[in-house]
Amino acid sequence: MVRFVIIGVVIAVAFTLYALVDAAMTDGSRARGVSKPVWVVLVVLLPVIGGVLWFLIGKGATPAKRPVAPDDDPRFSGTRMSKDDLDLHMRDLEQRLRELDDERFPGEDQPRSDNDPDSTGEEQAGPDDDPAQK
Repeated sequence: MVRFVIIGVVIAVAFTLYALVDAAMTDGSRARGVSKPVWVVLVVLLPVIGGVLWFLIGKGATPAKRPVAPDDDPRFSGTRMSKDDLDLHMRDLEQRLRELDDERFPGEDQPRSDNDPDSTGEEQAGPDDDPAQK
């Protein structure tokens, strides 16, 4: 008989710990009835009953996400751009990409010009490189 009591206590403690961790880790917007901290206190003060109440009443379903309006991108709105508008849009995007490519931040190396003799595209030999091994 004592064996069953010990097993029952272990199961009750495990269930209470599981309910406590679940109540503490669940998003506060999913808690029904009372606020999330109150549910945590209930699970601690009423070990098995608090856990059962948490799973039956307190833990609500995942809240439905509100639909988000699509961007102004014509691919999402279903409208088509005319060929001229599309060409203009593409030129604008390409210009913005060129500006981003040319943008330099403090501490970056300066870009090499096409006239720079070091920018031939060939790898420069370092002090440790032995040309005979290549």
